Amino acid sequence: MGLKWTDSREIGEALYDAYPDLDPKTVRFTDMHQWICDLEDFDDDPQASNEKILEAIC
Repeated sequence: MGLKWTDSREIGEALYDAYPDLDPKTVRFTDMHQWICDLEDFDDDPQASNEKILEAIC
């Protein structure tokens, strides 16, 4: 079962593993959205995200 937008903690951990040198608080939401959609385990509708969801991840 893949990652969904509601899996904020797991997505955050996957992003840290993929981009360990980045501080999520300094990243643009548009970049973060793309990186999440590019995660191998991500399996949700890319259009279903919003600013509140992305804030919960960082």
